[in-house]
Amino acid sequence: MNDVVMRPLRFTADVGAMRVFLETLGLVPHVEGERGSWVDLLAGNGMVALHDAASSATGGKHGDTRLSFEADDIERLKDRLVAAGHEDATTWDEAYGRALSVTAPGGLVIWIDERSEDLYGYKLHQTPPDRRLTVAPHLSGAAEGEWAAFLEFLGVRQQVTFGPAGDFAVRLELRTTEPLTAVTARLQAAGYAAELTGTTITITDPDGQPVEVHG
Repeated sequence: MNDVVMRPLRFTADVGAMRVFLETLGLVPHVEGERGSWVDLLAGNGMVALHDAASSATGGKHGDTRLSFEADDIERLKDRLVAAGHEDATTWDEAYGRALSVTAPGGLVIWIDERSEDLYGYKLHQTPPDRRLTVAPHLSGAAEGEWAAFLEFLGVRQQVTFGPAGDFAVRLELRTTEPLTAVTARLQAAGYAAELTGTTITITDPDGQPVEVHG
């Protein structure tokens, strides 16, 4: 796993349904909470996290997707950020571990969680991820040049696409080297209305949000 991994965070009213959907796409569960309010899932490159919207302490609404990250050593990362001029970079202890916050381009404050061997009562899965699959979120309302440079500085190696100007928004997108016909057939067999056009599969996820898978 890369030192810093981009992890889109989806707030949802049905963690179970979204988990099944992401597993059908090929992601595998990694860490989950005992009460089913949290689970993160791995791709070969990148992650997606699911959080129960009703228990969100940060105002996450059903269907909202936010940008979050994981890193191996947030103190070292904070020192690098501060040295580069990000003087507001701050680390602190959360109930589940340590976290870092910093202001990204456009004034967006992002959180980076530190990986820990202490799972704080969470369950760890050992299933290896599908190396063909990459989480490559789509960012709208983000200045492409500034964000590309910022992500490169963090050490993120996942591909990101950028959308039109406007309010900042995150959309789940994936890239895979698995034949798209096989992915489409698997989704349709599971009851999802997946449509393959050229090198892109479009689906509406259980939260009613659009998701794209690119070849």
